[in-house]
Amino acid sequence: MDYRAEYKSKLRTPAEAAKVVKSGDWVDFAVSLGFPTLVDKALAERKDELTDVKIRSYLVLQPVQCVECDPTREHFTYNSWHCSGYERKLCDKGLCNYIPMVYRNVASYYRKYLEVNVAVMAVPPMDEHGCFSFSINAATARATMDCALKTGGKIILEINENLPPVRGGQEDYIHISEVDMIVEGPHDPLPELPTPPATEIDEKIAKYVVDNMVDGSVIQLGIGGMPNAVGQMIAKSDLKDLGIHTELLVDAYLDMYKAGKITNRRKTIDKGKGVFGFALGAQSLYDWCRDNPSLVTYPIEYVNHPETIKKLDNFVSINNCIAVDLYGQICAESAGTRHISGTGGQLDFLTGAYEGNNGKAFICMTSSFTDKEGNLKSRIYPTFSGGDIVTDPRSQGFYLVTEYGIANLAGRTTWEKAEMLINLANPVHRDDLIAAAEKQKIWRKSNKR
Repeated sequence: MDYRAEYKSKLRTPAEAAKVVKSGDWVDFAVSLGFPTLVDKALAERKDELTDVKIRSYLVLQPVQCVECDPTREHFTYNSWHCSGYERKLCDKGLCNYIPMVYRNVASYYRKYLEVNVAVMAVPPMDEHGCFSFSINAATARATMDCALKTGGKIILEINENLPPVRGGQEDYIHISEVDMIVEGPHDPLPELPTPPATEIDEKIAKYVVDNMVDGSVIQLGIGGMPNAVGQMIAKSDLKDLGIHTELLVDAYLDMYKAGKITNRRKTIDKGKGVFGFALGAQSLYDWCRDNPSLVTYPIEYVNHPETIKKLDNFVSINNCIAVDLYGQICAESAGTRHISGTGGQLDFLTGAYEGNNGKAFICMTSSFTDKEGNLKSRIYPTFSGGDIVTDPRSQGFYLVTEYGIANLAGRTTWEKAEMLINLANPVHRDDLIAAAEKQKIWRKSNKR
């Protein structure tokens, strides 16, 4: 069947597509590189015609014109499921609100509770079967589209000629028969997320993690310099036959693949396939994803579900955090009340790794940091009292790693956790932490001082 006539009948200019948005609507833009820049610009140009338009998106790397044009938020209210560096700056200015979530549940939020009046997503060109791949941005795309269909909303696709078509396991495309409008136009090259260079401390932490891995491990890496440092160290290690199962595909996976470490042969499910939810990195990473039969995208509700993760033997999850308190509570999304990123899939992978055969979930951080005034501050707090958001409860924090070592907190008493965490702290902060633990009655007098 030839779908070109239907495609042509649904073609609209960005301005025409933006016209479907009404005051009071909920508008969903896609994750990251699925962000529709042409429609965003056209919608921003309608600012004076609209009020109370609510926009949802996340991990956007380029400026959002609907936000930039409306610094008083009289017309557009922008909200993010997980903040990029750009969106963090918007939060600092009061121009972005975070949407608390557990990542594996975001699709069910859309299917059970949310309303989408207009869903807009950038996708690669249509194939001969009338299908549009969600490319490297599948994550929660299908659930968002289904929500729009269910609630009588409109679906607009923006054709980005730079996005690679990507093979998928499920919920990886939309058919033209489900689409209301199609927008075409030139796009800049895809934004790239630079990999931060690994520091000496990063490499120390990475070594503790890599030393706890085995051949055939299936790896999940979070975002940031620390997980990338682990990936780069794996690429130089003797490990072999590793697998990919991750919400976010980053450059370190390509490094490991080029080093011959990634085969996916020993995976107990999705054997021979590297599974991911979305991708962010360099253009070379995006090129690797293009129509690659060894890389498949799945929705986050599959990738991040503990029932999926626990079926993967030797699963290893590697993520960052900002701080931990002496009770073992882990904060990975805020510094006090200042929002930094989001929950993402950290709690999903902690849960799934724990339930699997020989699964391990590592939360990594530097023991201390230097503030703007040049003061050395501990990332291990006596307790969270400044509004820090607890991402992982003390009952689900397991392997914690700093440059001073690694500790498994599972099943430990409050005094054991305190002692183990203080041993991971920078030595200059340990006496103060011991004094705090004594005051909080979580320190045994027999513990070493």
